[in-house]
Amino acid sequence: MKIDESLIRELLGAPSDDSVLVLLEGRAQVVEQAALNSGQYHGAAVLISRAELVERLGTPSPAEEDVTRLSASLQDAVDKLGA
Repeated sequence: MKIDESLIRELLGAPSDDSVLVLLEGRAQVVEQAALNSGQYHGAAVLISRAELVERLGTPSPAEEDVTRLSASLQDAVDKLGA
């Protein structure tokens, strides 16, 4: 499983600030926060919400190098968790 720029862009493009990037069974995916209450996402680990992402980047339309840097940072965190 890789946290890459496309996942960060997908989260930035999500229609709701309540969208989140999660890890579930070795896969990263973008889902709505409310979906985490369903059995389908039982056990999912939230990495970052869209609102947190925009706050960290300072804009909903960041430069590509900022997206690359953040995706690498999130990948490093996941690697350290052993996911």
